[in-house]
Amino acid sequence: MGRNKLERFRQIKENTNVIQPGKESFEKIKGKWKSDQFQNKAPMVVELACGRGEFTIGQARVEPEKNFVGVDIKGGRIWKGSTIAIAEGLQNVAFLRTQIELIEESFGEGEIDELWITFPDPRPKDREEKKRLTAPQFLEKYKKVMTPEGHVHFKTDNTGLYEYTFELFENRDDIVIFKNTRDFYQSEWKDDHHGIMTRYEKMFMEKGETIKYIEFGFKQP
Repeated sequence: MGRNKLERFRQIKENTNVIQPGKESFEKIKGKWKSDQFQNKAPMVVELACGRGEFTIGQARVEPEKNFVGVDIKGGRIWKGSTIAIAEGLQNVAFLRTQIELIEESFGEGEIDELWITFPDPRPKDREEKKRLTAPQFLEKYKKVMTPEGHVHFKTDNTGLYEYTFELFENRDDIVIFKNTRDFYQSEWKDDHHGIMTRYEKMFMEKGETIKYIEFGFKQP
């Protein structure tokens, strides 16, 4: 392991805006994000597979009245986002280093007000369906940690993943679709996200890909 990588791992151990295995906070944070990490009662927005945190940080800059948590498993990516947030003095940003499959172990029931699934791996092979972040088993996890009135945002450049997800949603009785488009930047909602893009989104746009978007929620029994 290179010296730079070791230094980055040392830094994220010290960064108070990073929650990860090995820290005492990692074992105690479930259900206590607002009280313990952010020390307020503001709505909490979580981005899955946040990468370097461009989208999470971008949102935190323009919506200081909310708390933002970026989730990723890669330490180097977490280091980048957490370091930028600290340098800019963004107190409403935190990062969680864990696998998305374990989301229920880090967030309590009804703790998340808003969830973002931004440009996940499309997992195009049939045998990988269970690993897609919009697959049924993931939806059940999201349903548990979301507030009853919470909204989930899904963005992708991949047509196959979009079609799979839309068809799945249409065939579920517990999901309501609020917004849906095959070309977000030509839609009436193009300004809703403040022009904030992930690194992957910028790359796909430069290649001429259209961005598909679905905003949905879970119906209550």
